[in-house]
This record gives sequence, structure tokens and C-alpha cells, in this order.
Amino acid sequence: MSAFASLVEGLAEVLDPLFHTSATAAAIVLFTAFVRLLVHPLSRASARGQRARAALQPRVAELRKKHGKNPEKLQKAVLELHAAEKVSPLSGCLPSLFQLPAFFLLYHLFSASRIAGEPNALLAHKLFAAPLGGRWADALGDGGVLGAQGLVYLGLFGVVAVVATFNYRRTKSMMAASAGGALGTAGAAGAAGGGQGGQPQVPGLGALTTVMPLMSFFTLFTVAFVPLAAALYVVTSTTWSAVERAVLYRDMPGAVQSVNRVLPTGR
Repeated sequence: MSAFASLVEGLAEVLDPLFHTSATAAAIVLFTAFVRLLVHPLSRASARGQRARAALQPRVAELRKKHGKNPEKLQKAVLELHAAEKVSPLSGCLPSLFQLPAFFLLYHLFSASRIAGEPNALLAHKLFAAPLGGRWADALGDGGVLGAQGLVYLGLFGVVAVVATFNYRRTKSMMAASAGGALGTAGAAGAAGGGQGGQPQVPGLGALTTVMPLMSFFTLFTVAFVPLAAALYVVTSTTWSAVERAVLYRDMPGAVQSVNRVLPTGR
């Protein structure tokens, strides 16, 4: 961890002429951007996988109608379809998983009181008035919500709220469009095959469609309870993800509508 501390301190020294007392915070933002650039190929692969899975929805709907009464056979058939088309259901998790080591390094670096037997000088570095080793609870105890430190957290919470709202609307629109397409295909297949009113059974789809768009708001809890340095990493990475996914998924069903809701055209 001492090598990582030296890296952060080195970046802070380079950025000091521009950011002065917030140079270490700027170094964390720069480090986060570097990590995101490293995992960007995985994000692109994830987007390709998402498009491939969306293209398979009509065929999955046909399998659901064919094996709807046999869940085990349905699961096997869907997995075989994904394998035959070389589509991994887990590809979307890889970008997040590869970022975890960087997050935990920052978390431990700004939680440890000593590094290599020496006092951790990084804990005294600040983002404006808030120490990078502090937490929201510390800010509340030193001036309250509207104190100098509290205002830093309010700013971060504001950024997270905007990004989470954008992600919520985009994810909800995309999931609704994807589910609608799958249900429509399955319903048509069911009607043609004499199914029960053309209504397919999709276990758990309603709950998934409700819960998934809300996941971005849990970032608020992360920012509130981790050291400010780790919170800054989370906020930067979350913002990067929102922009990146808006670009990579711009041609997915529902993506354009979700962007238009957040950024009205003025018509």
C-alpha cells in the first residue's frame, strides 16, 4: 500500500500548482479516470453483449413459450442459445468487478492511521475544507450540514442525485423497451400457437424492472459512509459510467427517450 500512497502523493505534487490544497483530491479524480480508461474495453464489450442479448430476445421468448412449463429445460435451452451465439450473460458485470481493487485500495489508504510504520500524512489532505480521510459523520460533527465540510458533501450528494436520476430514467426506459419487445414477441407466438390469451409467464420480471432502475441511488449511502477519498472515487466513476453508457448504448431501445427526458429539447 506504501507504493500506492507514493503514487497518489506523486500525482498530487504534479497537480499542486493548479489545485493547491485540493491537489490530492484532483489526483484521485485523475487516478479514477485512468482506471476507467483501462476498463473501457470491457465496457465496450459489455455494450456489445447487451446488444447481442437484446437481439436474442425474440428467440428467448419462443423458448419461453415452448418450455414454459419446464423451468429447468427452459434454463438449459436459454444457456445453450447464449453459448451458441457466444453471448455471456455476465459480461455486464466485468467493468465493475475490475474496479473493485482500486476502490478498496483508496478505502484502506485513507482509513489507515499509519503506512509502513509512519503516520499517514494523506489523511490531512483535503477537498476544499473536508479532510479526505474523514466521513460525512465527521462533517456533521464539525459545523453540521451547512458547515464548511458539510457543504462539500452536499455538493457530492447533488452530483450523485443528478447522475442517479439520469441512470434511473435511462435504465427504466431501456428495460421497459426490452421487456415490451420480448413480451410482444412471446404474446404473438402464444396467440399463433393457441396459448392462453397470448400472455407469457415471465417470473420476477416485474420486480426486476422495478428494482434495477433504483440501484444507482444506493451510491448515496456509499458516499455517506466511506472516507471522502473513496467517496470521490465513487462519484467520479459513477459520473463516468453514466456518460459512457449513454454513448455506448445510444442505439439501444429506450435510450433516446431517456436522454430526452433528462435533457428536454425545448419543444
